Amino acid sequence: MDVVAAPRAVAVDNGLARTPQMGFNNWNSTHCRAEFNESMVEGIADAFVAKGLKDVGYTYVNIDDCWALPERDAAGNLVPDPVRFPHGIKAVANYVHAKGLKFGLYSSAGTKTCDAQGFPGGLGHERQDAELWASWGVDYLKYDNCNNDGVDAGQRYRAMGEALKATGRPILYSICEWGQNQPWTWASGTGNSWRTTGDISDSWSSMINIAHQNQSLARYAGPGGWNDPDMLEVGNGGMTDTEYRTHFSLWSQMAAPLLIGSDLRAPSAATLAILKNTDVIAVDQDPLGGQGTVVSSSGGLVVMTKPLADGGRSVTLTNENGSARTVSTTVQAIGLGGASSYRLKDLWSHRTAATTGAISASVPAHGTVMYRVTPGAPVPPTGGLHQLSDLPWTSAVNGWGPVEHDRSNGEQGTGDGTTLTLDGAAFAKGLGVHAASTVTYHLGGGCTTFTTSVGVDDEVGARGSVDFRVYRDGALAADSGRVTGADAARTLTADLTGAEELKLVVTDGSDGIDYDHADWAGPQLTCS
Repeated sequence: MDVVAAPRAVAVDNGLARTPQMGFNNWNSTHCRAEFNESMVEGIADAFVAKGLKDVGYTYVNIDDCWALPERDAAGNLVPDPVRFPHGIKAVANYVHAKGLKFGLYSSAGTKTCDAQGFPGGLGHERQDAELWASWGVDYLKYDNCNNDGVDAGQRYRAMGEALKATGRPILYSICEWGQNQPWTWASGTGNSWRTTGDISDSWSSMINIAHQNQSLARYAGPGGWNDPDMLEVGNGGMTDTEYRTHFSLWSQMAAPLLIGSDLRAPSAATLAILKNTDVIAVDQDPLGGQGTVVSSSGGLVVMTKPLADGGRSVTLTNENGSARTVSTTVQAIGLGGASSYRLKDLWSHRTAATTGAISASVPAHGTVMYRVTPGAPVPPTGGLHQLSDLPWTSAVNGWGPVEHDRSNGEQGTGDGTTLTLDGAAFAKGLGVHAASTVTYHLGGGCTTFTTSVGVDDEVGARGSVDFRVYRDGALAADSGRVTGADAARTLTADLTGAEELKLVVTDGSDGIDYDHADWAGPQLTCS
């Protein structure tokens, strides 16, 4: 696959959103109706505290469009609607802050916002608006994309990002560009999240289609900057509770912002149970900051895996069909291995089981079973000479598709590559990966030497550039330097005497991840 995008840039340096933001936005439940007002917003802040939502991590109380008057004042400042907000925005922000919460509002990177009434947008008023919002105590800005006069998206959003930074107040910056100009390729140095799709609606078809669009963008997300597939619809009534559990599971598996879009002043018990599921929230908020990726997708049965900071994985088994189906995978397929057994915790039933490798569940129509998979004690290799690809890894992370055993990386499903080939020589054994990749093995102190040929697979010609690195217990033991598709294969040897862990890392060659089909060809491990 010709991936034209560069790798993810360094996150914006405002220190915010180190895990995906959690909170509330009124738009999905109220739009611009009269019920959207000061009393409603303060009631949401009250509900955050009274209903335990603050305790499980929800922090931001955000207001959307229609909070301002249609015209700026004589000095060019935005003016809060005195009917909706008779005490002004600063008073509402103070109320929210007094609850130990944070306050956010909305504008658009255009001359007007998105509502048909045409409230003033921020284009050309970035510094003035940012300073005003900071003086009100705003902690979060959702910046929409309407009425933008065709001005370059990056230019418009960077201007507001710079204005927010200049205020000196930490303001989380949520870029709502709808994915029109692939913001995942340019927004990570500007904003803390970026919308990857159009607006969600409260239906199964809308939610699952948006999930599909967001699933392929995992490499662009990480601490400080997140792919945003739009707000949660949980509790608005257009889907079943089973479908809402799938919605919440997939958003958490994709490390998406969790912004509640229903009226929390009178939620059902089922809605609260979904929104307050701390096991699922912990996956979304995992400090490693990895977005889940699709392991397999066939016939409406979709498996996703997400690496976790404790060395385990979360896995979602989703049935998109209209009747119950069995959805299955294995610990190896989700990127784990090397242990004699694994703990499976069902994050919705909260029951725990064990497996030696198989992961399977009967999943209801439009449902998702979500597990946290934790390895038991890993088993080290026995003495002798081992082909590395015959051994189980303890974890595997790959840029495109899965890490392949004895095949090149075809970028999609398991087994879609070809014979590993470097300089015309075929290798029967090895690992086919794609930058950026990390594959880890448990050694247990009983191995002495690792040797392998490395290079960019012949299937991509002269394209692609990578760097192969071998680590023993976190210390660099061998490094290929930059290798391109035009270069000859290289040989790496590493002394592993006494090492507990072997880690094989492939990075891109500092020029993006185009065609980075990297082969660990004929890798062998000698153990005593």
